[in-house]
Amino acid sequence: MHLTSEINCARDFIKEKTDYLPEIGLILGSGLGGLADEIEDSVSIPYKEIPYFSKSEAVGHANELVIGKLKGKVVVAMKGRFHFYEGYSLDEVTFPVRVMKSLGVDKLIITNACGAVNMDFQPGELMLITDHINLVGINPLIGPNNEELGPRFPDVSCVYNKDLRNVALRVAVEQNIHLQQGVYGWWSGPVYETPAEIRMIRTLGGDAIGMSTVPEAITAVHAGLKVLGISCLTNMACGILEQPLSHDEVIEVAGKAKDKFVKLIKQIIKEI
Repeated sequence: MHLTSEINCARDFIKEKTDYLPEIGLILGSGLGGLADEIEDSVSIPYKEIPYFSKSEAVGHANELVIGKLKGKVVVAMKGRFHFYEGYSLDEVTFPVRVMKSLGVDKLIITNACGAVNMDFQPGELMLITDHINLVGINPLIGPNNEELGPRFPDVSCVYNKDLRNVALRVAVEQNIHLQQGVYGWWSGPVYETPAEIRMIRTLGGDAIGMSTVPEAITAVHAGLKVLGISCLTNMACGILEQPLSHDEVIEVAGKAKDKFVKLIKQIIKEI
């Protein structure tokens, strides 16, 4: 089936479940799905019920689409995302972004849990994404372009919207939350990076490294959405502290940072 038809099919199914027309989309990363529990008057739809949606097998991803109101705005939240390392194509990884656009979303907040490459950062801190580096060598827009969905050659000189970033910085100051800023690198996974690879990433200008976000952000820009990206720094990247990395640590630290994360995102949503 044509991609546009698949998008419309998923959109129509979702619209049968709620009368809400979302204006802001949220993609919630590992251990950060608790924000979706704050959504009021919500409808939760399991991914497995939505036509053409995939299902994440990653720990900390609940596989639900939640639609409702948050701080006076109608939002649609992905409580868990799909990853390239799970074996999904990038069309499958980014399909929910296309559906959000079709539902009426014009702003997308993408979150993730990731490792800190910048040695001035600390686990448990939040980082505002200012730019990204695609280290995987593939792109979700490779292939025939559908002009209905976006231009053949989209501009990515400012993927992460400056106005939204300024709101996030102001809110962080008002809430006394230390919000780092930096460049996010996309690593395919599922293995963590080697110490040599982390040195390379730091040399290239990366401040944090993770296994998501960039495909969704590129697709969102292609679709004309304004994007805001916020990372939860759950660990120092490989080789910095000379200790093994584990996904359990990622989930644990993300859980500890949840309260300030939720507080920050909720106020950002109120003000954008």
